[in-house]
Amino acid sequence: MPNIEAISAMPNGDNPTYLLVVLHGWGANYQDFVPFAKVLNLDGFGYFFPNAPFTHFQVPGGKAWYALENKEFTGLAESRRLLFDWLNSLEASTGVPLNQTVLAGFSQGGAMTLDVGLTLPLAAVCSFSGYLHYQPQPQEKAAFPPTMIIHGKQDFVVPLQAAIKARDELTKIGVNVKYQEFDMAHEVQEPAIALFKQFLIEQVINRD
Repeated sequence: MPNIEAISAMPNGDNPTYLLVVLHGWGANYQDFVPFAKVLNLDGFGYFFPNAPFTHFQVPGGKAWYALENKEFTGLAESRRLLFDWLNSLEASTGVPLNQTVLAGFSQGGAMTLDVGLTLPLAAVCSFSGYLHYQPQPQEKAAFPPTMIIHGKQDFVVPLQAAIKARDELTKIGVNVKYQEFDMAHEVQEPAIALFKQFLIEQVINRD
């Protein structure tokens, strides 16, 4: 039965004040963004890097949040449920509540972030090179977390138009989106990481 496994990194001690969870993209795995912990080097943060629950159909060792090789997105509903439940379980094991937890993701992980992340009372969410795989609907009295969308102008895997659409559709339903394009391809370069770090400092650390 599919489940979610994760690597954790607690560089600032075993009792973090905040958590950052980073979701990898289609065909990658939880090792992909482990370097984020050292690069960001944020005081008070612990980090989790979960594996998507499904084995990628082509890439050895690769994982998928759902099937992109078919139009039905097989596995999406199960991944939503698993990720939602896993995120809700983190406070019990870390002592860090959801309102001090940040969810970020790359590519398909970014799509999952803009889906599941906006249903939870998180401190913030961020999509790198992501997209929407659902149609956002207005919700009464919804309080969405601060949201960042970062995308490369030369991204030919997930075209820039997907990020623009995500920004526009989420803004329509009341999400406060900070949007930024960079001169990069389907990747996360240092300037994008620096902007994300500043976003965390402003929206999470300085908020307290």
